[in-house]
Amino acid sequence: MSPVRPAAVVVLAAGEGTRMRSATTPKVLHALAGRSLVGHVVGAARRLDPEQLVVVVGHGRDQVTAHLGELDPDALTVVQEQQNGTGHAVRVAVDALADQGREPSGTVIVVCGDTPLLTTETLGALVETHQQEGNAVTVLSAHVPDPTGYGRIVRIADDARRPGEGGAAVAGIVEHKDATEAQRAITEINSGVYAFDGKLLRAALAGLTTDNSQGEEYLTDTLTVLREAGHRVGAVAAADHREILGINDRVQLAEARRLLNQRIVEGWMRAGVTVVDPATTWIDVDAVLEADAAVLPNTQLHGRTVVQAGAEVGPNCTLRDTRVEEGAHVLNATCEGAVVGPGATVGPYTYLRPGTVLAAKAKAGGFVEMKNAQVGEGSKVPHLSYVGDATIGVGANIGAATIFVNYDGVAKHHTVVGDHVRVGSDSMLVAPVTVGDGAYTAAGSVITEDVPPGAMAVARGRQRNIDGWVVRRRAGSPAAEAAQRSTAQRDAAGGVQDGVQDTAGPTAGQVEASNKEMDQ
Repeated sequence: MSPVRPAAVVVLAAGEGTRMRSATTPKVLHALAGRSLVGHVVGAARRLDPEQLVVVVGHGRDQVTAHLGELDPDALTVVQEQQNGTGHAVRVAVDALADQGREPSGTVIVVCGDTPLLTTETLGALVETHQQEGNAVTVLSAHVPDPTGYGRIVRIADDARRPGEGGAAVAGIVEHKDATEAQRAITEINSGVYAFDGKLLRAALAGLTTDNSQGEEYLTDTLTVLREAGHRVGAVAAADHREILGINDRVQLAEARRLLNQRIVEGWMRAGVTVVDPATTWIDVDAVLEADAAVLPNTQLHGRTVVQAGAEVGPNCTLRDTRVEEGAHVLNATCEGAVVGPGATVGPYTYLRPGTVLAAKAKAGGFVEMKNAQVGEGSKVPHLSYVGDATIGVGANIGAATIFVNYDGVAKHHTVVGDHVRVGSDSMLVAPVTVGDGAYTAAGSVITEDVPPGAMAVARGRQRNIDGWVVRRRAGSPAAEAAQRSTAQRDAAGGVQDGVQDTAGPTAGQVEASNKEMDQ
């Protein structure tokens, strides 16, 4: 029999998390693999397709509630004003649903908001076991190598099970400090995750007391309440004990981050992605990679990054919300909100900022920064340039050290470079400006006016040579001595007299020569 969808999932996210030692971030909002702790839990719970999803918040409620509103707008957020224990938190959630006429009567799952490794598959197995065994409550447990400090699951050895039932019924959960030597030898521990019969849950919560050292209502006490009422209490062990790890400090957060990343990377490798060095590769849960993509060492893929088949990213890359299309190569680069088209190349030491789109076979080379720039098919920005707020046509070449001057101190302006344009090295294109199709600009030019299609724009000062200046002003220096030797040789061969020499503007041949490097 297939399990019935849960009536509700209750996520407990009200704790203070003092051991995280953060003055600004509530515990459940600390992040790993591109999501918050509570984001991972809510995601796993939502994939169960529950009728209702409730998150109980407390400390940092404003931040957590706002985050949940973005993460899962359909989730109901309820506030536990006083943190009086886990049992009290669940009662707050059930009461909130009852007040809305939605009190759950089917299976109710309770999970902790700080267990980011918990999977939907494990929660599904918990639901299935709970419903098949007809339990009043089923505990998700785990067998751990070292159970020291954890509450032990004590089962009834002579439990008379009905046909088709799972493990022996649970007699109770014994805390480590209260356990006998025999009980301490038990390796099955409580995870803090439960499946309840919704019809019995509210009555069990009503039976809780605060008669304990902490003066709180413990959810674990519902097991005793239900068992003493004659109901069956069961447990199902997670296949991987690491799934139940809760995060209480930053050491545990780092360990969970490592384990989750290992799971993600291995999953992509089994799906046909080449990851050269898994130990230095970090991939967020929302990133997508296609078979035959390759990820080289020391690479991070964050957010909703996509790497298509045949693309290669790395080494030494950080990509966030970036799309790398088929056959593209990205090397030693940082990319945010960018698109790298089919067969395009990026790097090394390149920064693509949001809004940058490289068309097929385009190039953003070494020490190039781009922002809000559209680069046409086959166009190249090979090195040492800044391209901001620009549209570049197809087949264009932007010479080294070119700056697209887009900001006047108040507003950003746009530059348009047409098809098959050649921009000379060390040029400045002062926006707003358009360089027409097939036009050229001379090296060292400052372009402030539109350049017509097919024209050559020359916008640089005339060169002025002052002969003899070094010998007169830097007498005795190595430069002056070298100049005197060269001058003596020139004079012996019949050179020019000392003085000021003005040179005419560049000839067409000189301009052509100055632009040859752009085609290299």
